[in-house]
Amino acid sequence: MLAEWAEAGEPVGADLAAGLEDLAREVDAGETKKMLGGEHDRKNAIVTIHPGAGGTESQDWAEMLFRMYLRWTERRGFKRDVIEVQPGDEAGIKSATFTVYGDYAYGMLLAEAGVHRLVRISPFDQAARRHTSFASVYVWPELPEDVDIAIEEKDLRIDTYRSSGAGGQHVNVTDSAVRITHLPTGIVVSCQNERSQHKNRAQAMKVLKARLYDLKMKEQQANLEKLGGEKRDIAFGSQIRSYVLHPYQMIKDHRTKEQVGDVNRVLDGDIDIFIKTYLMKKAAGALSSAAPDEEIE
Repeated sequence: MLAEWAEAGEPVGADLAAGLEDLAREVDAGETKKMLGGEHDRKNAIVTIHPGAGGTESQDWAEMLFRMYLRWTERRGFKRDVIEVQPGDEAGIKSATFTVYGDYAYGMLLAEAGVHRLVRISPFDQAARRHTSFASVYVWPELPEDVDIAIEEKDLRIDTYRSSGAGGQHVNVTDSAVRITHLPTGIVVSCQNERSQHKNRAQAMKVLKARLYDLKMKEQQANLEKLGGEKRDIAFGSQIRSYVLHPYQMIKDHRTKEQVGDVNRVLDGDIDIFIKTYLMKKAAGALSSAAPDEEIE
């Protein structure tokens, strides 16, 4: 057997290296799952991305984040379903919502919820000046049908419209896209992915149910904190991570202090180091507050 391996030479070495990489990924995944014990951590995740103020700059940044998370799902072997994408006026996107199907998808992606900042030389500025852009990432668990969230028909305004952007031959042919407004809370959800208006409505209702559940949980948590005087580690809407492409290249998570210099690898979906570090710090109670807007030297 040893002689056969020796004759095989390099191919065996390559196979062994690939096997070790697979093993390392399995061990890493196992360690990550040990830190995920929340009520909904094991569920699928619904993710929404919105650009901040800044027009085309922020819309382009939102699309970059959208691509980053889709590439992450591919690396993880997770399935995903793009529910709705609203294209930007000139470039990028005004919003995107998608569902990620996979074991612990919600528990892992919750580490990404918050405001993400990009610093770069703008490709849209003829003077080649440096710009700072912001985009927000929201993450909710996909809930089962029997979850206790009451939604009354009288509280809904349902609008239909024609789909826009990439999506196949059915786009802009029928009013199949659905937008649902929950009047008591002002929450608006949309779905344009399916050909059928009925299917789009069902998908939009799933997202609405998840957002209403999340709102209910946050209200309960706020009441508990008010009674107990507790402070959250991370304030809602605060910047959690900076992606600096100029004057140097560095991605820094302000909650964990994790830094990565290979920005292209991260923007191509390799974000597991940030997720794992976040989960480890959270489990140890060692998260820092999200950073305010800092000056880039």
